[in-house]
Amino acid sequence: MKLVGMLDSPYVRRVAISFHLQRLACEHLPLSVFSTFAAFAAINPVVKAPTLITDDGVVLMDSGLILEFGERLATAGHKLMPAAPDAYVRAQRIIGLALVACEKTVQIVYERNLRPAEKQHQPWVDRVHGQLLAAYRLLEADVGGASPWLFGDRPLQADITSAVAFRFSREMLPEIVDPAACPALAALSARAEATEAFIACPFA
Repeated sequence: MKLVGMLDSPYVRRVAISFHLQRLACEHLPLSVFSTFAAFAAINPVVKAPTLITDDGVVLMDSGLILEFGERLATAGHKLMPAAPDAYVRAQRIIGLALVACEKTVQIVYERNLRPAEKQHQPWVDRVHGQLLAAYRLLEADVGGASPWLFGDRPLQADITSAVAFRFSREMLPEIVDPAACPALAALSARAEATEAFIACPFA
């Protein structure tokens, strides 16, 4: 399999880390949706990161759908979603909040970097800013019991996505996302970033 996209994308990075933990062989093709648009389009004309090329040559996209595929390929000891319904629902809530935080971070970054200053709509930016902080406030409450991980003695998808999201927001919006305001998330992120899988798939 081949994973296409840059690891500075939280969506690409969570797939890369997950596949590493699931022991799924996957070559990483670090193509940018900006600087290498044409090369990316030659693989996937809609240019969406991450893109996965399966061993059969099927092109998949969207990190959630790719991770569903990975979960089906992973052996029992390497699956990343809890089996029990109550734990599964809790994991999905945590993942959902982390993905909202990623989405709102991307919206703010794109507004700042891609739209001319005279065309930026501050009320909309303020609303997205509020949504981002709300997502992290709720996520902070939900990850507070991690010891060391949310669902046992190894990181699962809720841990991975939360840690990846927090690192991404902290790097991209340091003036908005303050680790001191989210001590549980900051601790979870630090633990995750020190693991072999995260080191193998660095934010870059």
